[in-house]
Amino acid sequence: MTSLFALIMGMGPTEIIVVLVIVLLLFGGKKIPELMKGLGQGVKEFKDASKGSKETDSSDKK
Repeated sequence: MTSLFALIMGMGPTEIIVVLVIVLLLFGGKKIPELMKGLGQGVKEFKDASKGSKETDSSDKK
């Protein structure tokens, strides 16, 4: 995981633009908003689940 972070942080603005253009070419302009919507829903569900587990943990300790 650390190597992935180092790879991303080591990229300059030119490399990031090239990656974004390649993603745009691969998925197309219409598919990217759908992918981002799905990603956002997944993050929201993950946050809700993690909040639920914290509430469950605190109620178990009582």
